[in-house]
Amino acid sequence: MQHRSKLPNVGTTIFSVMSSLAQDNQALNLSQGFPNFKSDQKLIDLVSNAMNSGYNQYAPMAGTMELRLAIANKFENIYNSSYNPDSEITITAGATQAIFTIISAFIKQDDEVIIFRPAYDCYEPAIELNGGKVISVQLQAPEYKVNWEEVKRIITFKTKMVIINTPQNPSGTIFSKEDMTKLQDLLRGTDIILLSDEVYEHIIFDGEQHQSACLYPDLKSRSFIVASFGKTFHNTGWKMGYCCAPKELMAEFQKVHQFNVFCATHPIQKALADYLQEPHHYLELSTFYQRKRDLFLSLIANSRFKFTPAQGTYFQVLGYSAITTENDVDFAKRLTIEHKIASIPLSIFNTHNLDHKVLRFCLAKTDDTLKQAADILNII
Repeated sequence: MQHRSKLPNVGTTIFSVMSSLAQDNQALNLSQGFPNFKSDQKLIDLVSNAMNSGYNQYAPMAGTMELRLAIANKFENIYNSSYNPDSEITITAGATQAIFTIISAFIKQDDEVIIFRPAYDCYEPAIELNGGKVISVQLQAPEYKVNWEEVKRIITFKTKMVIINTPQNPSGTIFSKEDMTKLQDLLRGTDIILLSDEVYEHIIFDGEQHQSACLYPDLKSRSFIVASFGKTFHNTGWKMGYCCAPKELMAEFQKVHQFNVFCATHPIQKALADYLQEPHHYLELSTFYQRKRDLFLSLIANSRFKFTPAQGTYFQVLGYSAITTENDVDFAKRLTIEHKIASIPLSIFNTHNLDHKVLRFCLAKTDDTLKQAADILNII
């Protein structure tokens, strides 16, 4: 039998390629974005207790009410913004499932979706699978700032959705209040949906404040906000996330969600609901990761790599134009094989694989790992 692929241009992801290369060459793996340290033992114990207490069958489709209430309280306390836990919050099997479900619920044949590149790699395939058309706004290294006049020019009657990601993976930059205000002005009076990927909301540095879409009334009225417990609590393998949106949007989301995964893992939901009762578990995350960022950058300050300190996320972009003219994919592979350190080339996320000669390194590692990485980078 022969079948025509719905994603003919999609192969093995760069994350799998680089992680496999790191394993084959016994290299430090600062490529894929996951911690190499444990999450809080208290949270692990809460999951175990939930399992032993019988929370092992299907959870409610939208998630346990206890967890949805905890999320609603978090939005009230941090952003002074309200979401109804009955109808405006859904627990998902990771943020990627939430993103895929949002796109599947609303994007139809020939709908246009604006994304900002370098863009996280799950957006485009989901759009294409649903018959949509990706409209890219290419951001330029090292600032990765948005030209809102360009965005204004590409919005048409076919524009169904805009996807933003702040703090942004892979660049480590953030949207400012001015950015969000300009976006709100552009979308006001339209039927365009905003998908705001905010999975790194609690990892933002240098005293800056996360500019959530829920802080802007018109944006909130048209937005899905997507978040990740895995990124926040150092357990990406649990695949736990959630999304918030106005009731009428969430109703459409849940129509797809119930036939996609139906519900997320029950005992983890029980544990997270208890764990969220202590806000310091997520409010201290920026300090935790800023210390790692500052340690790493101080250790490579005299290397030949150039950098602008990341504004958020647990990634740091390093420029290597002073070292070699190789394209970033080849250089990343050579670093892994010859120097035993793995990273991610950013051209993979750009329009037409535009190569800015930069690599992304994950900082969600122990201090010893970051010190070993710096020792390698300093001699290249």
